[in-house]
Amino acid sequence: MRPAHCGVTPEGWPCIALTALSALVFALLGWSLPALLLLVLFWFSLHFFRDPERVTPRGAGLAVSPADGRVVRIEERADPFSDEICCCVSIFMNILNVHVNRAPVDCVVEDIRYWPGKFVNAAFDKASTDNERCAYRLRGADGNDWSMVQIAGLVARRIVCRVEPGDALARGQRYGMIRFGSRVDLYLPRGYVAAVRIGELVFAGQSVIARAR
Repeated sequence: MRPAHCGVTPEGWPCIALTALSALVFALLGWSLPALLLLVLFWFSLHFFRDPERVTPRGAGLAVSPADGRVVRIEERADPFSDEICCCVSIFMNILNVHVNRAPVDCVVEDIRYWPGKFVNAAFDKASTDNERCAYRLRGADGNDWSMVQIAGLVARRIVCRVEPGDALARGQRYGMIRFGSRVDLYLPRGYVAAVRIGELVFAGQSVIARAR
């Protein structure tokens, strides 16, 4: 097994480099307060864009969390692709969580849909329909269809999608991220039940979020 380490997601390097360079310039100019503030922003950028390795559970009939954060809802809701009513698990990510998202199961990406929108608090229910969001239709290796939605939050301003229709993903593989506070909804296919409770803290690619009946 590879030892765990904490890397940095590629989308973070421009912000990290800019804050580090700016802090250095202000320090050389003798402007201590701006330099200190930029050092704080540099540290925050490193922390926010961290991308640690995860140990993904093995075994049939398991789905792992697509995001780090806290489970804020488990409820019946219409699937964004099929309109079928199914169980939806919502995970809220605050600015201190890792924001890299991962595939819940071994799957192939069948469809991707993007909606521009508002930036209300992602913990609110109306964020599911009003906010900027990107939905993925996944065909699991066992033939089940999964839907997964990245929802931008109050301060999030960019959803990063790294995959295209036809791409194959392994369980726990990275597929994108959302910058700053945000939410990920996972719609479970029939035959699967949630394995988490409201308020539970979960980790992308590592925490089991659903099981086959």
